[in-house]
Amino acid sequence: MDMDKLVSLCKRRGFLFQSSEIYGGINGFWDYGPLGVELKRNIKQAWWQDMITCHNDLQSPEGAPSAYSMTGLDCTILMHPQVWKCSGHYDLFHDYMIDCRESKKRYRHDQVNGRWVEAKGNKIFVTAPASTEEQDLMTRQAAKFFNLRNKDLDQLKWDGSVVSLTTIESFDEVLGPDAKTLGTLTEPREFNLMFKTFVGALSGEEGAAFLRPETAQGIFVNFKNVIDSTRYRLPLGIAQVGKSFRNEITPRNFTFRSREFEQMEIEFFCHPDQSQDWYRYWRDRRMKWYQDLGLSGERLILREHHKAELAHYSIGTADIEYAFPFLPEGEYGELEGIAHRGDFDLRSHMEGKLDENTDPLELQLNENGKPKWKGSGKDLTYRDDLTGERYTPHVIEPSAGADRAALAFLCEAYTEDEAPDDKGKLQSRVVMRFNPRVAPIKAAVFPLVKKDGLPEIAQQIYIDLKKKFNVFYDEKGAVGRRYRRQDEIGTPYCITVDSQTLDDQTVTVRDRDTLEQWRIGIDECRSVIAEKLESE
Repeated sequence: MDMDKLVSLCKRRGFLFQSSEIYGGINGFWDYGPLGVELKRNIKQAWWQDMITCHNDLQSPEGAPSAYSMTGLDCTILMHPQVWKCSGHYDLFHDYMIDCRESKKRYRHDQVNGRWVEAKGNKIFVTAPASTEEQDLMTRQAAKFFNLRNKDLDQLKWDGSVVSLTTIESFDEVLGPDAKTLGTLTEPREFNLMFKTFVGALSGEEGAAFLRPETAQGIFVNFKNVIDSTRYRLPLGIAQVGKSFRNEITPRNFTFRSREFEQMEIEFFCHPDQSQDWYRYWRDRRMKWYQDLGLSGERLILREHHKAELAHYSIGTADIEYAFPFLPEGEYGELEGIAHRGDFDLRSHMEGKLDENTDPLELQLNENGKPKWKGSGKDLTYRDDLTGERYTPHVIEPSAGADRAALAFLCEAYTEDEAPDDKGKLQSRVVMRFNPRVAPIKAAVFPLVKKDGLPEIAQQIYIDLKKKFNVFYDEKGAVGRRYRRQDEIGTPYCITVDSQTLDDQTVTVRDRDTLEQWRIGIDECRSVIAEKLESE
């Protein structure tokens, strides 16, 4: 699939717009248009319905170690600064960046690779952003610098293997990506990924706060509140859908990596002895959810992290990854992470910031032997009222990106094929093959012509359907063109009122994917559409 075509369609049909576009836009921020907001809302609604609302607390789902409960929270975006200090974000949630004085581009220090090369008596370290094509990019960079033609590339004498720019102490002999001269890269500078703000009238450090970089911590600090205010017992999942913010150095790839994004996250609290079984359950369950909503098994993989990849708190992590079309062939981008976080988070908020360099994790102390960042001191352990056992729960965290999910469904849905026009001649068409559950518009209602009372009947059907579904009414242009417009935005069903309707009170229903048409009674429209949507 051509990504440029999808981006064009998203803007043309009102799925996504660049934020503040009339002022030149702001990088890393995106606005959802009339269709995009419906798509994203439907994805979030499907997730909430399948994971929380419709979950049966009384029965053990297939593959689960036991029955369990699910509930939800909606926590604030601004939280006490101590939350982020104890969680480790304050100290660890940063990258090092470098700038190119010539190209004015910015890079993460650890995501630039390079290799020493010699030609015409000079030896330089030529660089490129880390990727599968980095050697080709470095070759082109070196050829431009030494003014070599393609036939003369054998003059380039490469020395050693590709290494990270982090291994280079001096940048004097470094040729930056897209640079023409040496030494244009700045020294690495620390770049905090959290957005800082101030609460109240004071702008000093006493009023400092941060926009949350993740939704998880709000659930952890409210764990005891949920347990004490309800009758829920463990195992228990607490879910939240909400905005998060990360001051990304280089937002890229449409909405894949942005500075403002929305997460659909579950923190699942369980007994430590059962945590591995629950980790495997949630890993497999979340994978199946995407497949059930239509993401292709060919483009979707479940990748278990190697031990070296694990975060300091992680006992195990798996990523659900999708082959986004902007990635090189054979590469996948993260769609959702499922992490076994152990008891790291609850311990951190009880005791204080834990030292990521210790195994097992111990409280991090300052130069005076006191906790570097003191925890709340509150008891966040759990007491089983049946057995009397008290323990610190382990946590399994399925964390999905709503924006990345929307992008994946857009990529998956985009299709080009042929369909007959009004005269039966095959014409090319663009069709968005959304699963009906996430489709922005569920059905469109057309009068075949604007006379003979057909619009009035069509409008009444529209009014009736609108009470339950997001539907669209259109009476402009030839019916074939109206079909094409709905195909391009992914509407699964079109209902057409024609002359036969006047005779027998039936209408034509057209299926977006199969192009099959059949007739149903006017009074059946709502029930048939509901049945079709529920069967998916």
